[in-house]
Amino acid sequence: QVQLVESGGGLVQAGGSLRLSCTASGRTVGTYNMGWFRQAPGKEREFVTAISWSGRRTIYADSVEGRFTISRDNAKNTIYLQMNSLKPEDTAVYYCAGRPFQNVATNVKEYNYWGQGTQVTVSS
Repeated sequence: QVQLVESGGGLVQAGGSLRLSCTASGRTVGTYNMGWFRQAPGKEREFVTAISWSGRRTIYADSVEGRFTISRDNAKNTIYLQMNSLKPEDTAVYYCAGRPFQNVATNVKEYNYWGQGTQVTVSS
């Protein structure tokens, strides 16, 4: 069983930056494909970005392309999400997710493990 714990959320002004971390325990996630999703109040959980187990392949939602960067440190069993040029519409609870399969995925249903989420609030 894999446990995922996110950290790094908070309140930031528009145009600012935040760095989220997701640390795994219980099992190494070095062979897992990992992703970040977010859910705003009253909306469905949506894909933000994902990274392959090697880190060589990344994909991004159009809404964050060029502003967010996903990365991973398998030695630390940790995934990161660097968020720059934040906008009020980025406000949401951000979730880390993992899947023990080879291909990178964008669908919520394709992920097996989830963290509890961390709140990101961007003020205008």
